Amino acid sequence: MNRFFLTLGMAACVAGLPALTASGQTIKIGTVAPEGSPWYDGLAEINQAWSELSGGKVKLRIYGGGVAGDEPDMIRKMRIGQLQGAALTSMGLMSILPDIEAISFPMNLRNNQELDRVIQTLGPRFEQQLEAKGFKAILWTSAGWVRIFSKQPVVTPADLQERKLFFWGQDAAYIELLKQSGFQPIPLPVTDLLPSLQTGLIDTFAAPPAVALSFQWFGLAPHMTDLRLEPVPGMIVISTKVWNRIPQDLQPHLIEVAQAVGKRLMQKSITLEQDAIRAMQDRGLEVHPVPEPVQKEWQNLIQEKGHPVFVGPRFSEGIQEQIQAVVQPLRASAADE
Repeated sequence: MNRFFLTLGMAACVAGLPALTASGQTIKIGTVAPEGSPWYDGLAEINQAWSELSGGKVKLRIYGGGVAGDEPDMIRKMRIGQLQGAALTSMGLMSILPDIEAISFPMNLRNNQELDRVIQTLGPRFEQQLEAKGFKAILWTSAGWVRIFSKQPVVTPADLQERKLFFWGQDAAYIELLKQSGFQPIPLPVTDLLPSLQTGLIDTFAAPPAVALSFQWFGLAPHMTDLRLEPVPGMIVISTKVWNRIPQDLQPHLIEVAQAVGKRLMQKSITLEQDAIRAMQDRGLEVHPVPEPVQKEWQNLIQEKGHPVFVGPRFSEGIQEQIQAVVQPLRASAADE
């Protein structure tokens, strides 16, 4: 139930394919993350490094805070040539390559070690498939793990059924699945989340703690369910048409420094998550533990309702089998310790 448990990280930006000249290239790219957040700062670091490596000829122009809209809009602009690049979460990536959704399918992965191993093992395949579709993968990153935030405590699935749940996007099949499962999804663009909390149109959303803190959403939904639902991997992609205009001898160096930033963000996501939860608790957030029997309730719900709709129809059974083949040895090793 990927979009059910809001994924958020980075989105894409404004229009205008650059005219390449001897003077260089400015790649317009954006993010829904606000200025000062780790993801915005990561883009700024990449921009500085690329400018230095290229002697000022390859630069990013960053637009933060979602000024260019939501991820579906950004992908559409890339496809029609109005946008050069996008910083996307798995929600956006899966509209280009459906199998990526399996990484952030709820409770498919359990911890950062499993996420890292899946990206290391299957990431190169995804990157090749994206490039074949016109999107050059620059780096992988993560925004952490999704939790539920609400105006009233949510611990069980029954608790959530009573809430007005923010739903990112307009996926009709997904919305119908949630309704049939007893939930009350309210489909909206992510840029409408905060005003919708303020007006009472919604009272619940799901996001990584660092994102909830960065956008200050938690202040209007001060109860957090302490259950890791899904990871939020992200990726920066650039149009292959634009990327191929960069000198080939420069491309590996740009990739290398960008991936170093992505790796640090992945490693930092654990600390960011813990720090964000503590910071929100200092400002009134209440964290509600989920007992093990209730965790199994969530797992059974996802297994019963989600798997038949997602495994096969939305992403392939083959990719699901490959992910399980990657994580099962890690789980067996952990069980033996």
